[in-house]
Amino acid sequence: MRFDNAFDRLIGHEGGYVNNPKDPGGETNWGISKRSYPNLDIKKLTREDARKIYRRDFWDRIKADKLPDGVAFQVFDFAVNSGIETAIRYLQRTVNVADDGYWGPISQAAADKMDESDMIMLLNAERLDFMTRLKNWDTFSKGWARRIAKNLKYGAEDS
Repeated sequence: MRFDNAFDRLIGHEGGYVNNPKDPGGETNWGISKRSYPNLDIKKLTREDARKIYRRDFWDRIKADKLPDGVAFQVFDFAVNSGIETAIRYLQRTVNVADDGYWGPISQAAADKMDESDMIMLLNAERLDFMTRLKNWDTFSKGWARRIAKNLKYGAEDS
């Protein structure tokens, strides 16, 4: 799987325009939030615009092309949902290296030695544990849990 397939999966989680006052991201379209991109007209954001942002600001920054396909999607989805540094830190915990939020050669070497399926399972376990501790878990837990369940199914397909 490469970026285009990962993007299509991600958009299945993110959907279109919403402006939920309980969401700390605020106004959001295709998963792109006004909080993160204050100068964008979120309501008019196209799917293609979102694709470009996700490629440049997420996929490339997490160095997804260096990860096994199934893991790349999982980290990408986690980064979009919870932030790039958070996703990298939890992936680093998964591969048993210091979780400094920087994906460098030590982290990559550890990932290269680990089984893809194990990484997917452990990362999703870390992610679910992280999310249950968020202050807005009570509001968004059902959707987040379903998202992670779907990602586990993707993980089974990918590894």
